[in-house]
Amino acid sequence: MEANLRWTLVTAVAPVSWGTNYYVTHAYLPAGDPLYGAVIRALPAGLLLLAVRRELPRGAWWWRSAVLGLLNTGVFFALVYIAAQTLPTSLASTIMATSPMVMMAVAWGLVAERPHARHLAGVVVGAGGVALMLLGGEAPASPGGVVASVAAMLLSSLGYVLAKRWGGEVDLLASTAWQLIAGGVLLLPLAVLVEGAPPSLDGPALLGFVYVAVVATALAFVAWFAGLRHLPAATVGLVGLLNPVTGVLLGTLVAGDVLTARQFCGAGLVLAGVLLGRPVTGAGGRGPRGRGEGRGEGVRRGGRAGGGRGSVARAGRVP
Repeated sequence: MEANLRWTLVTAVAPVSWGTNYYVTHAYLPAGDPLYGAVIRALPAGLLLLAVRRELPRGAWWWRSAVLGLLNTGVFFALVYIAAQTLPTSLASTIMATSPMVMMAVAWGLVAERPHARHLAGVVVGAGGVALMLLGGEAPASPGGVVASVAAMLLSSLGYVLAKRWGGEVDLLASTAWQLIAGGVLLLPLAVLVEGAPPSLDGPALLGFVYVAVVATALAFVAWFAGLRHLPAATVGLVGLLNPVTGVLLGTLVAGDVLTARQFCGAGLVLAGVLLGRPVTGAGGRGPRGRGEGRGEGVRRGGRAGGGRGSVARAGRVP
């Protein structure tokens, strides 16, 4: 139980960091260059982690890094950048709040983690809390921004579960670095082709990118993938709902916004949803494992499990 709580707190570092990202992007980073914004965010973060953990991909991890790099960093960052520049933070965060349900469905199919009733209840309560906390504004919504936000949610949900399926085979820092570098490198030629010369950055923009790359990317993704290796994907997805709560609290502390009674109640519902989805200690003092987690462990150690259904590697320890 203590281990589950510890890894839940570690995982929470990611959505709390990401909750600040919308504000920093909207307030300090240049608009109109989403591809360069994604490259400048991903590459420095990946190189920083690679400098810490000097290890290159081997075998299948060359193409796996490319796939995960596009899903979790490259394309995802570009879409989030577009959403942050074209949508009210409330709407973008509410769309992303549906990701736990998508992660549950994908995890059920890819790593055989059947969602429990408490996870489904947590999604309903938590997503309802996000909607109560954030919706109701009159700011216009850009159709392109909505499409970008939905696409970011779908692609990242798939990428996170694939990272859980594959990640237990390699070192955490190394695999996170490979994804970030691959996403940045694959996006760079497209950024040059579509957006031309890199944007000029003033002092605040440079500091903003440093924060986004180091804290909201390198540190956050290590914490997030750590959670995926130690906790069920459904639990990790629900912890991600702390993202919009952080955004609201940041607006209260930094921008001087007033926390209304509705927002206060919504934040409470989000926290209740996260608690509903937490892993509970089973008999014998061991935390619960999804069926897929136990099967994946057997596959990784012995090559076969559950009648030999393939080579799914459980990410049971932890981007």
